[in-house]
Amino acid sequence: MFTQPRFGLSYLIELGENKMRRRLGQVLSSTLLLLTAGNARLAAIENEPAANSTALGAGTNVSCSRRATPVEPADPSADSSVTATISHKFIASQRFRENTSPAAEVKISWLGATFMRHFAVKIEDDTNDVALQIHALNKASSDNQIIAELHDRYETRLADVWCFLKLQANGGDGALQTNAVPNIFFVRDAAGELGAVDTIWGGAGWEIGASPVRGQRQWPSGSRVISR
Repeated sequence: MFTQPRFGLSYLIELGENKMRRRLGQVLSSTLLLLTAGNARLAAIENEPAANSTALGAGTNVSCSRRATPVEPADPSADSSVTATISHKFIASQRFRENTSPAAEVKISWLGATFMRHFAVKIEDDTNDVALQIHALNKASSDNQIIAELHDRYETRLADVWCFLKLQANGGDGALQTNAVPNIFFVRDAAGELGAVDTIWGGAGWEIGASPVRGQRQWPSGSRVISR
């Protein structure tokens, strides 16, 4: 006997419910997989080491005797007390001069206008040597960011800058890098204002610039910072 197919309303309803159940099961399975993957990713992130939020790498101690060479007075008739006083001063204008000849004490190919106006006119007391440190920048950073991390150790002197330059007068290896990335010193100018003095080896000689400590200028990652 031939059986007639079931196409009644109840059959259609049952068929629809079964399809809906299968579809709902698939959606729930996919959602569960996504939630499991998300939780695994969150756990991995929580276990990852924190990104380095500091600008400066650990400092490396460096030694550089900065005792200035005694300077003779311009007037030969000056008495010995004047001579003694002058010999214990670091006179920037007598050191920082553009000169790339073989006879140059330090080969300097360029001095910036700001450096010449505010720093080259400075005279410093030639005090005892201080312990200095060199840091590498982990990331691009502004003057204020660097100073904040150095706390009260950020300030150096022009005599320190000169001391390091003399050790690498012709751009050889040393504490300062010579790969066209800046070496940064925070120094007060002749008026007592804090500025950033940067030195870069330009191939023929050192290029020395200066800028005020303000604004959001970013020093590139890899720059070296010299501090106390």
